[in-house]
Amino acid sequence: MADVLVPMIAVPLILFMIFVAPIWVIMHYRSKKKISQGLSQEEIHDLQQLAQKAEQMRERIKTLEAILDADAPTWRERK
Repeated sequence: MADVLVPMIAVPLILFMIFVAPIWVIMHYRSKKKISQGLSQEEIHDLQQLAQKAEQMRERIKTLEAILDADAPTWRERK
């Protein structure tokens, strides 16, 4: 029984150590390096655009709520 169990565990473990573990370590440290570098210029630009769109959406929501408050004062009470 032990003669069969050792190769059944050893073979996948060896394959893991040869193929998966090095790639895993490389990807881990690559992502750590990317995080420590901060945002790229493109990411900063995208973030600024998203913030601008969120502000526009906030203004639109305020306008819609003002219209609803004028037309249907009890709309907030409905569920």
